[in-house]
Formats: sequence, structure tokens, C-alpha cells
Amino acid sequence: MTHFTKSDINELNQRKRANLINSVSGYKSANLLGTISAAKQTNLAIFSSVVHLGANPPLLGFIMRPIAEVERHTYENIKETGVYTINHVHRTFIEKAHYTSAKFDREVSEFAACQLTEEYLENFAAPFVAESVIKIGLKFVEEIPIKLNNTILIIGEIEYLVLPENVLLENGNLDLNSVEDVCISGLDGYHEVGKAVRFRYARVGEVPKFEQP
Repeated sequence: MTHFTKSDINELNQRKRANLINSVSGYKSANLLGTISAAKQTNLAIFSSVVHLGANPPLLGFIMRPIAEVERHTYENIKETGVYTINHVHRTFIEKAHYTSAKFDREVSEFAACQLTEEYLENFAAPFVAESVIKIGLKFVEEIPIKLNNTILIIGEIEYLVLPENVLLENGNLDLNSVEDVCISGLDGYHEVGKAVRFRYARVGEVPKFEQP
């Protein structure tokens, strides 16, 4: 077994430390965030930090990395227009999705640079990714600064949701395996999702008698 103290972690070079800490939390969802500026310049960026924050109202959050260091087109566009999209990444376009993380100039759209297709639905102002079959349109509602590392938690409320009929299960769960969703580990590792095991809702009186190891 390898053990790391805080000082051990701090002594790692920057890239190795970033890879380690990004990997240690396990697999994360892979999503493309689509935005548009007030001047109609589109932007697309891959994020692995999208999290569920609540179902009523339906809220999702994601983390913006330090905004003082470089331009953050996604953040700037969201603040200008108040809307954005979250689009699942599937196995068929992993490479294109990954390269949206390159530091393109403001006037370059990652949609065009990475050959992904802008799609506009139901008069929603922000662009969706046509290649994604699970698409979410959100309205920006709140940002929470995280002073410890100068990041921001961006919170949005779901206003529009598109998904294939066969993906939606009777109880409201989604069969993500059927659309070949992928997940991320670290900064650049992509993984196919295996078939899930599902259990009933956990109630105290129904906990099985587990065998002792």
C-alpha cells in the first residue's frame, strides 16, 4: 500500500498532484457545457464536476476553476445570458469532447473547432450538442464563491430536458448504459460505463442480514 501525508502530497510536482487529487474521488460524469455570449459567440467546454443539488426545485451545480488566472468563457457567457446547457458525452464522440478543453481564443467556437453540432431547441437561447441524446437546459440561479481555492460553485435550475424514450425507466431512473454514456477519471481518462446493479429503496426494517467477512 502507498501512503501519502499532506506534506507528501504538497511535495509532488504540480501535474502529478493534479492528476492524483482529480483521480482519488473516483469516476465522475462527463458533460459538455454549451453557452453563448450576448454577441452570439458560442462556446463548448467539457466538465467533470456536475453534481445533483436537489430535485424540487431541480438543481444542478458545477465547479468553475480559478477565474482570476485566465479567461473563463463559459462563466462569462453564463453571467451575460443567464442560460446554459449540459449535454452527456457518449462513446461515439469522446475524442471531440475531450479537445474542447483546449484553450481556444474567445472568437473560436469549440463546436466548430471540434466538429460538434450546435442545436437550438424550443426557443432556448443556449446551444445544445446535437450529438448528445441527453440534453439539459438550465437557468443560472446562484453562484457561491469558494474562498479556499478561488473557485465558484455555479447553480442552475433545469428548465428543459431531452432524452430518448427508451432511456427513461418507469420509476424515473435513466438507463445510461443504453446510450453508451462515458465517465471520467483524473484529467484525461475516459471509461465506458458497465451495467448497473439496482436495489430497492433502503429502509431500516429491510436491511439484509449480511454475512460476516
